[in-house]
Amino acid sequence: MAKRRVPGPSGRSPAPDAATGVSVVVRAKPGAGRTAVGGRYDGPHGPALIVAVTAPAVDGKATEAIRRALAAALGVRPAAVLLKTGATSRDKIFTVDDEAAGRRADALRDGGR
Repeated sequence: MAKRRVPGPSGRSPAPDAATGVSVVVRAKPGAGRTAVGGRYDGPHGPALIVAVTAPAVDGKATEAIRRALAAALGVRPAAVLLKTGATSRDKIFTVDDEAAGRRADALRDGGR
């Protein structure tokens, strides 16, 4: 039996549980010359997918640009990509609610291997 979401005090249903998606570890490169998704960085959360964006690291602009670039590279809607941790860090963890997108992220990180 599927869980039923109960609307919160605001009357809206709560956001999907982040634990139900696939975690994608990202190394952010804000202020780059162009937006690019691909490459590997061995960071504090393990092997990370490098995402470079032109947006500056100011007021969450880079994080939002990274979320959108990651969604485009994985072939999912931007709403399907949620920031789990690392709002102000270069090392971020996103949750993607598509298992196939998680495999695509691994392929981008590891160069198609």
